[in-house]
Formats: sequence, structure tokens, C-alpha cells
Amino acid sequence: MSCCHESFSVQPTRIARHGLYFTHKGMLSIKQKRFERDWSPIDPECQCPVCRTYSRAYLRHIFREQEILSSMLASYHNLYFLHDMMNGIRSAIAADRFEQFRADFLSRFESGEV
Repeated sequence: MSCCHESFSVQPTRIARHGLYFTHKGMLSIKQKRFERDWSPIDPECQCPVCRTYSRAYLRHIFREQEILSSMLASYHNLYFLHDMMNGIRSAIAADRFEQFRADFLSRFESGEV
């Protein structure tokens, strides 16, 4: 029997195996044909090595070819994104501005502008 904590802990890597990436503007599914010639990073605001090195077109290509590197890079990015988000949350709490951080983050994340 697994608890909800265990389920949540695998979520970033589980969704990565399915070609899903966290971005500041919502979830991005690399499976979509529109990324076939998209040379931009997964998330232009992200500073992780995946976003600084690989294009959406390349990541889509390796996902479609079922390369193990695809899930490795997606997992790395998703974990980096969540780590960065948690750092933002900690800073916001320390500065007594968490509610504003939460509102801003969710407004952008739920915008669906990916």
C-alpha cells in the first residue's frame, strides 16, 4: 500500500516519461507536432542545462524515437523546475509575500500559453 506522499514524489519523473514538461506557463507535451521545427527551449525562463542546451524540436525527436535520453532530460528539467519553484516559495515566505507569489505563479502556470 502506498501513501499519497510516495505517489507525489515520483510524479515529476513519471510524467517526464510521457513527454510532459513543467514550464512557467503550464504543462508542455513534447509529443505535439507543432514542436517538430521549434528551436526554442522548453521554457525560455528556465536556467537548467536542458533548457539552455536543447530545443523543443530535438527533445520531440528523441521522444518519438523512444531514446532513453528523452526521459532523462525531461526528468532533469522537471526536477530542476520544481526545485527552483520551491526556492521561490521559501524566499517568498521569508519575505512575507507568499500569497502574492502563489497568485502570480498560478496565474501564469494556469494561463495555458505554452
